Amino acid sequence: MYSFRKWLAGVTCVAAIVVSGSAYAARADIEVTLQEASAKGAAGSGKVLYTITNTSAATLHVLNWETPLNGVSGDLFSVDLGGQPVRYVGRLVKRKPATDKDYITLKPNESRAVEVDLSAYYEMYRAGQYVIKYKRSAGTLVREAGNAVAAKTGGVAAPAVTLETNAIPLSVDGGPAPSSKQASSDLLGAINGAAAASTTFASCSNSQKTALTTARTDATSIATNSKNYLNANNTGSRYTWWFGAVTSGRYTTVTNHYANLSSALGTQAYKFDCSCTESGTYAYVYPDQPYTVYLCGAYWTAPANGTDSKAGTLVHETSHFTVVAGTGDHVYGQTGAHNLAVSDPANAVDNADNHEYFAENTPARQ
Repeated sequence: MYSFRKWLAGVTCVAAIVVSGSAYAARADIEVTLQEASAKGAAGSGKVLYTITNTSAATLHVLNWETPLNGVSGDLFSVDLGGQPVRYVGRLVKRKPATDKDYITLKPNESRAVEVDLSAYYEMYRAGQYVIKYKRSAGTLVREAGNAVAAKTGGVAAPAVTLETNAIPLSVDGGPAPSSKQASSDLLGAINGAAAASTTFASCSNSQKTALTTARTDATSIATNSKNYLNANNTGSRYTWWFGAVTSGRYTTVTNHYANLSSALGTQAYKFDCSCTESGTYAYVYPDQPYTVYLCGAYWTAPANGTDSKAGTLVHETSHFTVVAGTGDHVYGQTGAHNLAVSDPANAVDNADNHEYFAENTPARQ
């Protein structure tokens, strides 16, 4: 069994970040352990037992979606095979900011545990010994840690304190390759082709169909505007605010992303599924299933354009598709996205909300 424990220095029974020069010392009173599932028949299945424990003397609050305790809806784990990363193929979700109901309360010395079938979320069809880690930002995972960082820095971007387990070996028997793999390979070559744009709907009312048709047109427009800005080699505050310091490699990556976004939204066959009713969720997709987008409760109250809009959400979700940009969800919200650009531009270039906010450009930057 392998575990991590990084500490956040306690102040009046509340976790806090201690600033020493430019370094952030940490004490987090949270312990996470990973071990291969031991249930009968679990060997070779790709299942692990995840346990999170509050080892402090104070109650802590853990963000639900940063753990697998109520299911996996994001790329929570690092999975390698033969030294190569294994792709995540589960749900990628655009969410509203977290509220109290999104946190799990852990009393002092309280633990929560769940068995996770990683093969249901990662491309683990090849037989072999995989290497698994769980790695999250302390300030996002634990509410008290995030509050402490904000109090110490005044909300200014700061280096993230990362909580990371040691790597554990996990033997997997393997199975047939997923059917979507070949389809994704074919679509990669076709993304800039002449496929006629079409839109189909599932479980959508007439008013929802109308809103989505308009949103797709608007999303194509802002993605194309973004592409044109980058093709003109602009390096103004619009770029640096959302993607950080300019380097030729990152700039080329972002430029390619928006070329693909503009092409996909303007030419590909989309399917919009309106069956999701989750009130705190805008939308989600499966990265290897272009171009199906599931719209949820928060989407229908979003503005047509502007920040966190219907159009911007479609840019966000389309960026997740592996054949487009293959983005992840490292942070949510404008503040988090901007801070990520300042502190970790490489991850900003890989973050869906940064792509959405650059495209929405609200408030406008040059």
